[in-house]
Amino acid sequence: MDHAHETVERVRWILAGRRDVVEKTMVGGLSFMVNGRLCCGLTDSALLVRVGRAAYRHALAEPHVRPMEFAGRPLAGFVCVDPGGYRTDKALAAWIRRGIEFVSTLPATKPAAGASRRTAVRRRSSR
Repeated sequence: MDHAHETVERVRWILAGRRDVVEKTMVGGLSFMVNGRLCCGLTDSALLVRVGRAAYRHALAEPHVRPMEFAGRPLAGFVCVDPGGYRTDKALAAWIRRGIEFVSTLPATKPAAGASRRTAVRRRSSR
């Protein structure tokens, strides 16, 4: 299994217990919407996490983290975490939790038509 596909499956496993997760292709990769809001996503090279403006500078100070750029400009409140920053399941879950914590402060939106909902609980052998 290639690295990108394996990481997608790891994110799905972490989010599997939630009924408010929708996957959508956007921002140059696969994005995970929680309660209708972009929480995190994966590109070929990084994990994208929505941390919010208040936590942005703190997140950037962490190893393997850089600003997320969209259309050549940094996108405030979003960071990219390079693979070294989410190598373990614990580290990946922590980043996803940060995204969930931030989007939980926002009002919910309705999922867009055609988005695929992931609600099944996935089981996986422990790493």
